[in-house]
Amino acid sequence: MRLGSGAFAACCVAIEVIGVAIFIRGFFPAPVRSARPEHGVEIPAPEPVAGASSNWTKLPSPLFSKVVIVLIDALRDDFVFGAKGVKYMPYTTYLVEKGASHSFVAEAKPPTVTMPRIKALMTGSLPGFVDVIRNLNSPVLLEDNVIRQAKAAGKRMIFYGDETWLKLFPKHFVEYDGTTSFFVSDYTEVDNNITRHLDKVLKRGDWDVLILHYLGLDHIGHISGPNSPLIGHKLSEMDSILMKIHTSLLSKERETLLPSLLVLCGDHGMSETGSHGASSTEEVSTPLILISSAFERKPGDVRHPKHVQQTDLAATLAIGLGLPIPKDSVGSLLFPVIEGKSMREQLRFLHLNTLQLSKLLQENVPSYEKDPGFEQFKMAERLHGNWVKLHLEENHSDILLGLGTKVLRQYLGALKTLSLSLSTQVAHYDIYSMAVGTVVVLEVLTLFLLSTPHVLCRKDELDVPLLSPVFSLLFYLVFLVLSAIHVLVCTSSESSCYLCSLPWLAAGGVMVLVSALLCVILSALIRMVVDGTLLKKSASHPSSEWSEVDLLLLLGTVGHVLSLGASSFVEEEHQTWYFLVNTLCLALSQETCRSYFVGDDCEPQHHFHVEQGCVDILACTRKDSTSYSTFEPDRKGKGVSLSETKGSCKWWAVLASPWLVLICCRLLRSLNQTGVQGAHRPDFSHWLTRCNSEIKSMVVHSTLLPVDKRTSSDHKAQLSGLAALSLVVIFMLVQKGCSLVSKAALALGLLGVFCYRAATGIVLFPWQPDNKSISKGIIEARFVYVFVLGILFTGTKDLLKAQVIATDFKTRTGNSNNIATIDISAGFVGLDTYMEIPATFLTVFGTYVGPVLWASHLVHFLSSETNNGSALSRACFCYALIGSVPVATYIVLVTSLRYHLFIWSVFSPKLLYEGMHLLITAALCAVFTATNQTRHTRA
Repeated sequence: MRLGSGAFAACCVAIEVIGVAIFIRGFFPAPVRSARPEHGVEIPAPEPVAGASSNWTKLPSPLFSKVVIVLIDALRDDFVFGAKGVKYMPYTTYLVEKGASHSFVAEAKPPTVTMPRIKALMTGSLPGFVDVIRNLNSPVLLEDNVIRQAKAAGKRMIFYGDETWLKLFPKHFVEYDGTTSFFVSDYTEVDNNITRHLDKVLKRGDWDVLILHYLGLDHIGHISGPNSPLIGHKLSEMDSILMKIHTSLLSKERETLLPSLLVLCGDHGMSETGSHGASSTEEVSTPLILISSAFERKPGDVRHPKHVQQTDLAATLAIGLGLPIPKDSVGSLLFPVIEGKSMREQLRFLHLNTLQLSKLLQENVPSYEKDPGFEQFKMAERLHGNWVKLHLEENHSDILLGLGTKVLRQYLGALKTLSLSLSTQVAHYDIYSMAVGTVVVLEVLTLFLLSTPHVLCRKDELDVPLLSPVFSLLFYLVFLVLSAIHVLVCTSSESSCYLCSLPWLAAGGVMVLVSALLCVILSALIRMVVDGTLLKKSASHPSSEWSEVDLLLLLGTVGHVLSLGASSFVEEEHQTWYFLVNTLCLALSQETCRSYFVGDDCEPQHHFHVEQGCVDILACTRKDSTSYSTFEPDRKGKGVSLSETKGSCKWWAVLASPWLVLICCRLLRSLNQTGVQGAHRPDFSHWLTRCNSEIKSMVVHSTLLPVDKRTSSDHKAQLSGLAALSLVVIFMLVQKGCSLVSKAALALGLLGVFCYRAATGIVLFPWQPDNKSISKGIIEARFVYVFVLGILFTGTKDLLKAQVIATDFKTRTGNSNNIATIDISAGFVGLDTYMEIPATFLTVFGTYVGPVLWASHLVHFLSSETNNGSALSRACFCYALIGSVPVATYIVLVTSLRYHLFIWSVFSPKLLYEGMHLLITAALCAVFTATNQTRHTRA
């Protein structure tokens, strides 16, 4: 079967995407879950008693009549307990320091994004890491949770705020009003839409639970960071809302028998760049404040915030509302909430919590009886039974008090140990799915490597041995063996496997795919051995000898891939690229100078031998890096010596280009600090965008725009000049070879980019006064999009050359493997309402614009090197090969490092990035292939 190299690469990448998807599905397993029926009514366990029976066989009565949960998105702990809290939240600070409250610092586990955190708060379980992907479109929450238990108990619940709650808990609220959480340009109306309901709801008494999810603070963080003056204004607004709710609850308590509970919490924190998603201290530390008249404080009683887990809130709310604790909860009851109750009630609450955790442990850990927490629980339960027996005998001696205190300590210790055991037992890896995905990916990579020599020989089509292997005896034998293994695994495995849950037809298709790829590889190897291409080495081709630069490229590629096995190198991957690029530029400069000064004697080993039909891929890469390397092929295919061009502009360009690249790389390093260790250091972009704090405070209430887009900068003139110069240089570099229409569209599009930046207040027109009114730049951004589409319709080749116009000159945070550096605000440029498809596309494009840009440059370079129509096919193949090598290597590395300490905080985010990058690669290869096929059809 004959396929073009581009079509072959596109098919291989598509298959590789399937393999990576299977691997990711096995690598990110489901969290700890209870095997008990979700909707079944479970009779609560009776109170333990030694040698008798207890009359307490029902759930305890509720502790609170009403519960109000105020969840402030991205509320960091130091925003409440630090200097900002003292300055901007005086009422909350008073409640924390002197009021009837208990304060905690709740730790949120990564990924620190909204949807998984809401699940953790309401279910008490640890959501899977892959939920970071589902955050954009939240599915219905099927796990047992406090909201479901409250509805089953007849509680009337009202919700206002982030519509994620309505997606997770549909038809659970008697009254609700949702707001879009992803339109980050709005941080005023999104909160006003919640607050406008408060007065009428607080006056009414026909509800039991009120949940408010405020989004404005999170949006401010995304667009202007945690140090923006808007943060203080928003905190003051939240403080006044909290005071209104608290005073209203206190006034209503006279009409009820039980006190009310006000909960202030955050779903996650905020990094120093204003984002979230990763595992830094600022992102995982959130305040949790429980306010109730039941928590009366004596004079001089100082209560410092204690560190707890975010999952502890679910068990606490369930006990407070008189509900069963969610079956999947791994959290512990916050003991200060019940320490004012009688000893019997305290022991009853703790027994219910530890019993629930012990059942969850039994259902997920085969050797649960040896767990220290389970042993502590059984000991506490026996002591508890003895205490109840003494209590029922109306024994009120000091022995009863001492024994009760001992049981309390035993229960608390068991709770802590059980919760820790369940938290560390996140889930078992689906090794079977991981192995199948890895095999598919490695088979595809092998096919790529076997096909590389044919593509280097500029063959437009590859002879893929597909039909004969598929109908061979080996294929059927391999398929039968794999099917037998599949049946064996699915029938004997104790833990569920993803592939085993698939229909037999789908699982059989995977087995057919693996078998076919293996047979194709073996057939290709046999053909290469028969043809002698694996054994022969042409002595007539001195170009087959590797130069120093060739070796550097090979060793650098291998070294970079292997470095991904270390957590520090993953976090600071940019440092590896800095080193490799600088070393490559120095090596190219040394080789260029040596070729000129030594003369033509050393030239031949670096010539292209186009007349022989093959080309050295490393020499091609070297030429790509320097634009004009140590030679230049003329139209007849003969090498042109660098010394022959001495004194010309081209000669100077060849000698100077590596040093210019080094200078540019150094400037780019200082433009934006990135990574983990150095992200906080000052850089050139901070100097350019440094704003006058006095002007900020004057306009803080003026518009809905981010403060850095509304105020003047001390260096705005320099920033404006640099932006204009950059856009002019882009036009000069891209317009070569474009048609007149494309040049006009490109010029107007770049002008639109500058106009957008001017409209949002980042740069200035020369004739524009600094106090000009600022807008969101909606019209200007759409103006740019129109001309991008215009370039698209003028020709794919011109589009690929002009992709750079879509990039943003100023990047606020820089790129890294940290999930928190995904800039979701880029997805709303030109949008005045939330539209999921355009916002998702723009966010993905903004994140992966670098690889897309370099893929376009690769096509441009190969188009200039070849006169035939194979440039797109070769570009597709090279780009797919470059993307496949790190993915294949990385999934092997993360498999071997799956028990590493930083597997969830460092390696898992990188795996998601690589998987998404491969999907983008597949999309680009499909575009390249379709474009190439269209050209051939027209020809």
